[in-house]
Amino acid sequence: MDPSPLADPLQIAGLPLHPLIVHAVVILTPLTVLALLLGTFWPAARRRLGVVTPLAALIVLVLVPITVSAGESLETLVGRSPAVARHEELGRMLLPWAIGLFAVALVQWLWFGFGRRRVRASLSRAAFGVDAAVAVSAVAVSAGTMVLLVLIGDAGARAVWGGLVGT
Repeated sequence: MDPSPLADPLQIAGLPLHPLIVHAVVILTPLTVLALLLGTFWPAARRRLGVVTPLAALIVLVLVPITVSAGESLETLVGRSPAVARHEELGRMLLPWAIGLFAVALVQWLWFGFGRRRVRASLSRAAFGVDAAVAVSAVAVSAGTMVLLVLIGDAGARAVWGGLVGT
């Protein structure tokens, strides 16, 4: 007896979940990175974004392991090849970066929203130090996340299209 498409939680309407959900990660992650950087270096943007940045980072954090699991499920259907293995290897590396993105976004929101204004003028040097640490962390996690996301996407595209277009 064939299992129902509804029996597999990693499918939607009989379609593999991975190619569907990966687009959410591919769109939301760069938008979250952009919001984090804008919030770090542009106070007006930070005020407007508010809690949106850490919430978006939390959504990315939740979507990444779901996307990886869906990719593993898809691999059982398409088989393992060197290109699929490379894509999988890179994809598994995204979770620590998503954790870092969420952590920095949360710290940024808490610091600039609540912590910084409570620091007295006598501690302005300490406040500058925290500002600098948030900025360095935001740039580092943003750059690392985006580089890895591009590498994952390239490897995924090569796994899907490589045999068809000769790459």
